[in-house]
Formats: sequence, structure tokens, C-alpha cells
Amino acid sequence: MKSTSNEDSLLDGFDVSLLAALQRDAYATHQQIGEQIHLSASQVSRRVQRLQAAGLIRRYVALLEPQALGLGVRAMSYVTLTRHGGDEGTAFEREIGSIPEVLECYSVAGESDYMLHIVCADLAVLSEQVLRRITRIQGVGSIRSNIVLGCIKSSTELPLGHLRR
Repeated sequence: MKSTSNEDSLLDGFDVSLLAALQRDAYATHQQIGEQIHLSASQVSRRVQRLQAAGLIRRYVALLEPQALGLGVRAMSYVTLTRHGGDEGTAFEREIGSIPEVLECYSVAGESDYMLHIVCADLAVLSEQVLRRITRIQGVGSIRSNIVLGCIKSSTELPLGHLRR
């Protein structure tokens, strides 16, 4: 058994297999998952409840296809603040949370302070609505954006191999 970052919970091989199966298809029934990992549906159910209570399973979502929904432009934007003290970071983080086109926002080390993953209907929306709105946030000094031309790999599955050792 391996311990996770939460010292109170231990993961065994069945838990790791269960988490992997849920990542592949959270819509699968406990019976279907049990058949895959060789546990009964009731054992799968108990383990799922324990993993949820431990905070290892955050939530279940449907992954939508952006292009099919008319969201054909993706950008990775790098934001640099004017200062690193004061309220600039707090103001930025509060405001960025209210922009639905920003799918992810990471505080980063390096040349920029934040990295954003943005999805929009078109370049005009990206430029006129999203990036213009971001530049108006208190403390934003500069934004550098790269437009995604094609997706080579996109996954929501976390690697779990290190838990099996």
C-alpha cells in the first residue's frame, strides 16, 4: 500500500485501478467497473465513497467538444503584473475567476506571473472581449498570447503509475 499526500488515506492496487477506470469513464456503473478491476459492485461503491470523502475524487463532469460548440479558438496567454506586492495578485485572481472563457489560470514562476488557458468562438472575441477585459484588471502590466493551431495531446487523466510501485 502507498500513502497519498493525505496521510490518513492509503491506496491499494484496487483503489488505483478504480481511480484509473473512473478517469477513463466516470459514467460507467459500479458493476462495470467491478468487472474491470475484479471487485463486486458493492465493494466499488464503498471504495468510491471513501475516495470521495478523502478528497481524492473532486467531482464528476461531462467533457464537451469545444469546436462542436462553436468555440474554435484556443489561446495560451501569459500575464505579467506591474508589481508583486500589494493587492495586484488578489485583484487579478478575483477578476480572472469571473471570465468564463478562461478555462484554467495558473500562478507560475518564470517570465510571467500567470498562465491562462482560454477558449473563444473566434479571434475577435479573444481580442476584443477577453484580452481587453484582462488588460483592464488592476495591476496587469502585459499579456503575451499564443494561438493554438492544433492539439497534439489533450487529456484529463492523471498518471497513476507511481502509486502502483
